Amino acid sequence: MKNDFYTYREIRQQPKVWREAYSIIRARKQEILAFTDKYLNAGFQVILTGAGTSAYIGDALEPSLLDTRFKGARALATTDIITNPGLYLDKSSKILLVSFARSGNSPESVGAIKAVEATAGEVAHIFITCNKDGELALRKGDNILCILLPPATNDLSLAMTSSYSTMFLSCALIANIDHLEADAPLVEEVASCVEKMMDKYEDAIEKLASRSFTRAIFLGSGPLKGVAEEGRLKLQELTDGAVMCSFDSFLGFRHGPKAVVNKDSLMVYLLSPNAHVRRYELDLIRQVRAGNQLKGTMVVCTSNPGLAPEEYDVCVESGMSPSMPPCYGGVSFVVACQLLGFFKSIDCGLCPDTPSVSGNISRVVEGVTLYLD
Repeated sequence: MKNDFYTYREIRQQPKVWREAYSIIRARKQEILAFTDKYLNAGFQVILTGAGTSAYIGDALEPSLLDTRFKGARALATTDIITNPGLYLDKSSKILLVSFARSGNSPESVGAIKAVEATAGEVAHIFITCNKDGELALRKGDNILCILLPPATNDLSLAMTSSYSTMFLSCALIANIDHLEADAPLVEEVASCVEKMMDKYEDAIEKLASRSFTRAIFLGSGPLKGVAEEGRLKLQELTDGAVMCSFDSFLGFRHGPKAVVNKDSLMVYLLSPNAHVRRYELDLIRQVRAGNQLKGTMVVCTSNPGLAPEEYDVCVESGMSPSMPPCYGGVSFVVACQLLGFFKSIDCGLCPDTPSVSGNISRVVEGVTLYLD
């Protein structure tokens, strides 16, 4: 039954398409190196942009790229650029705009490009997209580098899964293009660990999804806060809003947002591989458990840092090295969240491929009128 759904197959295919994306980028290494050198050496600022899930790629990557050639990159959603470009750019701006787009046809993807070109002084583009027939993939120009990902990443499901993670990983590979060959074992480690993780924990996640929670809170620190943002969206959109979700950092959650926790809540904790950061996270986990009745708790981590069995319902361990750079390892954490959303969608009596009974959301956003004059 699971294999009848595009969503499930697209979640499960991720390690395979990550390896394929690495091969695509490695084959174009010299072209990518020359293009990025041209603009970064001229002082262009990198802006990571997209809408919805595609924007969340930038939110997770921004704090992950400090040690890469994209150091100082800024995440800025297309939906913010379009409405208020002058708040972020002016004619002194020199921008290398990295656009993430599954279809490459959404109004915001096209509109943001036009808004940046009209507002900034100089602009170059890197398009990371999954659709060879999309408007972004078909755009040409000396200032454009298009990275077209494997066709399978153009997810047919409403929810972006393999498109999200493969665009995420591909941008990280471009940012580390200088030592791409040396990073091949890291990509293989992520892919291999996620394959084993899915096989080992899928049944436990499915069982957890059958609980009657109506709220879910996703927490992550640093780069994993952006991954928690995407995990939150996956569960909410795959249940057509039947499960209302929020996200935050572990420390930020204490300052008011913790009010959302009630007896109908599921807590999803994305634990940092960093032992220092984890001390704050474990304190919060234990505080929430001591002060609240919950429907369940899911922990996602590289390895269990010492939580007792009674402190969680499912502990998903990827088995990755804690030294894995977050710009690569971040994609492993989202997979457990995707599976949770998929199984909860079925538990709600929905079709995961087309969960929006109301029609409020669609695979490619419609109904946006661009006012760029």
